[in-house]
Amino acid sequence: MATYFDPRSWSPLRAVDPVRRMLDPAWLDQWAGFTTSWLDPFADLGAGTVTALLPDVLITVLSEGIRSRFGGQTLSAAVLGHEVTAVLDTLEVRRRGAQFEISSELSDMRWDRHAIERMTVLAHGVRLTPGVPTKLRTRVIEVSGTVTTAALVGWLNETGLDWELAIDTDGLIVARDPSRRIRVVLDATVNDNVLALAVHRAYWRGMRVPRRYIKVAPIPLGELPRDARIVRADRDADRVHWRLEIPQLTGSFDLAEIRTAIVTGTTLVLF
Repeated sequence: MATYFDPRSWSPLRAVDPVRRMLDPAWLDQWAGFTTSWLDPFADLGAGTVTALLPDVLITVLSEGIRSRFGGQTLSAAVLGHEVTAVLDTLEVRRRGAQFEISSELSDMRWDRHAIERMTVLAHGVRLTPGVPTKLRTRVIEVSGTVTTAALVGWLNETGLDWELAIDTDGLIVARDPSRRIRVVLDATVNDNVLALAVHRAYWRGMRVPRRYIKVAPIPLGELPRDARIVRADRDADRVHWRLEIPQLTGSFDLAEIRTAIVTGTTLVLF
């Protein structure tokens, strides 16, 4: 049966004791030691509790508990059909009016076996609709990260490009077209979903091509999955730093299945 928050029966003094106990390191360590106790409030959400009426104290306890229990450990999940493993460095949940803001920092990530050194995810305007399954809606998600140039080139080489990509000795990208015997040494940046290629050197059949013949116009990236937009991506030595935005993402998940997956150590299925 759904439960609702009645302001007439609630006093601020009821929140004092939980806050005091939450700030006690010994209590926090003991609380975080329970394998699944932090999931019990989430199970209540699935029963129909209105998330906009959750006390801020409960949100704080949950975020602190999850961080203490799982921080620094490798988690496995299935996200939008992709296999993901990563070390959870931080997880923050904040209330913004009737909605939530969720931020997380991840490291040593593998996205379908592709390496991403670091990733930061910031979800704005998060709303939960209780039920089976529980539905989640976000207003916008900002994702930023760092990947090595070598890892990015290896990823692109698996996408079926006509060009073969490699890394030059100075960190630039080398693109080869074997059929036309063309080799180009270039750098690339992305700003607001537009790819800009800066060609440093180009060769045809081993002969150097004058630079005045190798200018490349900016290339719009067009539609990306989930209507994502690459805000920026640029190379710094042997690393590529990038940031993208995903508008209004909706999904659903079963709280009971997530609880079972964590208890048994199986993969979390999200969305």
